[in-house]
Amino acid sequence: MKPSIIKTGICTAVTAAVVVTVSGMVPTAAAAPVSPDAATVLVGRTIFLDPGHAGSDHNENLARQVDNGRGGTKDCQTTGMTSLNGIPEHTINWNVAQLVKTSLESIGARVVLSRQDDAGWGGCVDDRARAANESGAAVAVSIHADSAPAQSKGFHLIVPQLPIPNAKADQVQSTQGLAASKAVRDAYVQAGFQPADYAGVREGLQTRGDIAGPALTTVPNVFLEMGNGANAEDAAALESPDGQLRHALAITTGVVSYLLSATPAAAPGASGSAGDRPATAPANPVPGQVAPGAAAPQYKTAPGTTVPGAQSTPGTGTTPGTGATPGTGATPGSDDIIGTITKLLQPLAKALGMDESAISGELINLAYTLAATLFGPTD
Repeated sequence: MKPSIIKTGICTAVTAAVVVTVSGMVPTAAAAPVSPDAATVLVGRTIFLDPGHAGSDHNENLARQVDNGRGGTKDCQTTGMTSLNGIPEHTINWNVAQLVKTSLESIGARVVLSRQDDAGWGGCVDDRARAANESGAAVAVSIHADSAPAQSKGFHLIVPQLPIPNAKADQVQSTQGLAASKAVRDAYVQAGFQPADYAGVREGLQTRGDIAGPALTTVPNVFLEMGNGANAEDAAALESPDGQLRHALAITTGVVSYLLSATPAAAPGASGSAGDRPATAPANPVPGQVAPGAAAPQYKTAPGTTVPGAQSTPGTGTTPGTGATPGTGATPGSDDIIGTITKLLQPLAKALGMDESAISGELINLAYTLAATLFGPTD
């Protein structure tokens, strides 16, 4: 599917003010969008995304000791797990991060990545925390997948053991960071993911004092373990494009829910409790923001995997009769793909304050962009 074809479909949808009804996914004309302009909801907000770990094309010493945020040191970085069918965690994390990036940029956010590709180095854990702090982000999200005994399954959010020695990190992570983590947790549950049933996880949250990132980060931090790569069911979702899309949209929905419910940050010296002062990005858009509808980011499809609509992860089945927007010239099967993605966008639409029975042209735009990301450009 060529990007130009995708763009044509997007323009057709927006120009016609297309609304897709959730009940039957049938395109119908409407006089006006059913919601405020979704493409500008997060304008002025920056989100820092950290696809955990890094590629292998580097000569860095992973065992080099760096600050752990608690007065000690730890290894600079680790290689990450390898999933049940041989997919490295860094690639899973990268793919999900690309889909989250696309989704957030489509609604106006500026996204900063901790690493720029899935081949080379991406920095030590302290480097990434420093980059998050310097990015001006309203929230930082570290995306990982876990490795545990095969019978263990489910996602969880790691929250830092308190107190954190750094007073600012302690104040932020005990309030806004916890709120953001819970928002992503709730979005995961809403999307049908099961909270982890191992390692002392309670209601999707695990408290740990050995993870450096949250202890070094002074913006609200979400540290996500999407699932257990050694568990067959979790691995299926982590390895497949449709499963990665489900993860990405749950992350996006959680981040949006947190940002839209957070009170604007108070000016330095303003009164109010720490819990009343969620961090936000600068009010004005940051130069360099990627415009919605830009070229799809890199996405690495594992051999033997399929795109959404071709073979869905359980719980994401396509709605019969879903059709591509007229005039898009989409490839065979893309009607199912767009229908599936549009269905998965329903929780995000709700988080954006849209009518639960409809999805506006802006999210149809996003559905096509995500499909292009999953497919990759073709001739």
